[in-house]
Amino acid sequence: MRGWFSTKRTNWPPSAASSNSFMRSSRRWRNSTVRADHSRTRRAGPFLRCSASMVPRPTRREFLQTGASLAGWLFGPRARAAELKNNSALLSGGPIFREIAAEVGLNFHHYSGPSTEHYMPEIMGAGVALFDYDNDGDLDVYLVQGLPLAPDKDRILPAPPGWRPGNRLFRNLLAETGQLKFEDVTEKAGVGWVGCGMGVAVGDYDNDGFQDLYVTNFGSNVLYHNNGDGTFTNVTRAAGVDDPRWSTSAAWLDYDRDGFLDLFVANYVDFIVRDHRQCFAPTGEPDFCTPIAYHAVPCRLFRNRRDGTFEDVTESSGIGSRYGPGLGVLVADFNHDGWPDIYVANDTAANCLWLNQGNGTFKEAALECGVALDANGVPKAGMGVTAEDVEDRGVLDLLVTNLTREGVTFFRNDGRGQFDDATAQFGLLESTIASTGFGTQFFDYDNDGRLDLFIANGAVTRMGTGRGSTYPFAQVNLLFHQEGGRFREVGRIAGPAFSQPGISRGAAFGDIDNDGAVDILVANNCGPAWLLHNEVGRKAHWLEVRLEADGANRFGLGAQVAVFRSGEKPLWRRAHTDGSYLSSNDVRVHFGLGSKPEIERALVVWPDGARESWPQPRANQIFTLRKGGGRKA
Repeated sequence: MRGWFSTKRTNWPPSAASSNSFMRSSRRWRNSTVRADHSRTRRAGPFLRCSASMVPRPTRREFLQTGASLAGWLFGPRARAAELKNNSALLSGGPIFREIAAEVGLNFHHYSGPSTEHYMPEIMGAGVALFDYDNDGDLDVYLVQGLPLAPDKDRILPAPPGWRPGNRLFRNLLAETGQLKFEDVTEKAGVGWVGCGMGVAVGDYDNDGFQDLYVTNFGSNVLYHNNGDGTFTNVTRAAGVDDPRWSTSAAWLDYDRDGFLDLFVANYVDFIVRDHRQCFAPTGEPDFCTPIAYHAVPCRLFRNRRDGTFEDVTESSGIGSRYGPGLGVLVADFNHDGWPDIYVANDTAANCLWLNQGNGTFKEAALECGVALDANGVPKAGMGVTAEDVEDRGVLDLLVTNLTREGVTFFRNDGRGQFDDATAQFGLLESTIASTGFGTQFFDYDNDGRLDLFIANGAVTRMGTGRGSTYPFAQVNLLFHQEGGRFREVGRIAGPAFSQPGISRGAAFGDIDNDGAVDILVANNCGPAWLLHNEVGRKAHWLEVRLEADGANRFGLGAQVAVFRSGEKPLWRRAHTDGSYLSSNDVRVHFGLGSKPEIERALVVWPDGARESWPQPRANQIFTLRKGGGRKA
């Protein structure tokens, strides 16, 4: 544990004097007050409850079909076992992922200029993005770069040969050449911001059909408007979305459901270079400080005015009332009231779950819902975050990556509106206890229909990393295969990409070459970017869904998409770019179908609540669903 962090401006978390007694009682309080006395929660208001389901209330037809599918699942274990045996990538004999960044022209080396002073921002970045900036049908790459904070200080690591400051944009040439190759178009596009970069968020904030970029920094943030002609314009000041504090992850969301994307920005601590504090490892060596050495600063929420400008509604919305050192951000409708909620993973403090009240305000409910602390009532060092319907039960589960000696925390939705720490039950504790996790995502890497898990790792302090190195923070990344409700770590047989240590931070997920298999882009602190190409997913059936809407929320961020198949439980997924750590994912929605390509129908629940279905979409394709083009459901 790094410890509990508190601030002067808020009564949450409790003060250091009361934190120990609070942590001892918090688990007991949640069990006795929230879970045993549901009437008390209901009296607090319908939107303060955590809902049991991420799935919209089913129609009668869907209810009957789901029941039949569930029966097939429960009474056909041999069929499921045979499918797993036939489709599992573990039996493929070759690598599951292959690192190909240099091979395809993705030449990028992150460098933060780590000094003998051990400034905190040097070790925390950076993020990456997978998005189609030119709308040619393939994913392009944006990589966030670091910058030495004090040029006059001695360096622990020298800059790599040929290194130059500034973020980089690489254009995918797949559509033009038929081959996976990248060209650096940073200067032409005008997105080479030079600064101490942290993260990036992708979203079309003005509904012109082209995705824009918001870049977070230690220092001023940047909003790049996509002009639609291959170039971007820095509109930060005109739009009113700058934040001079240390920002980390950001997320685009339509919190007021007006069809225009708003912006949530997580902030970390009040670190200032000139007020830098000296910290030391147990060995006495100089080390990076933890966030308990500083004060946390509030996250910020910007409302889209629909004219290209934004209004800071942090205080009026309630978002500024509670906060910790924020790192990971995820947006989803956790209480199934039709309004997007916000989850923030805090480093050394209780995590926050902001439930959208539907009137422009939010209520913090992480403790009531069981996603603030671990099973012992203790806050952890939250870094990255991912949420999906892991067991295909129609409920949203949540995972947070944490510090070495803590392990990840897997919050399983109990189906009654609460979450339980089920990390050990799902096989995720022992295998993650020795790592510090950052970028992460539930995704189906082998297309067998079950969500697997990736975790990018890299230490932030010398604690637990050993001695004998000037920069001893590299760790191997982890890959988990889901097998009957448990996760098995398969990195040792996944190929050389999972035996190479790195100081991995951001990770973005998407199908980089449109072959139906999800690939992974990884940012390494003071190291090269890795592009992990999926070598096995295309051996099974799949479907990728691209959403389009005219005039409002053009890419359908926040929509829920389901695939219905005979004899199978429906697969529910979310259209999102957020989650992970400091990074932005492919907005397309991916489904692994295993050995059964026949689809009865696809259902979309749009962010405004409209429901449409499309009959019998063909598998093994990227399928575009346009709002208004399906049947009302």
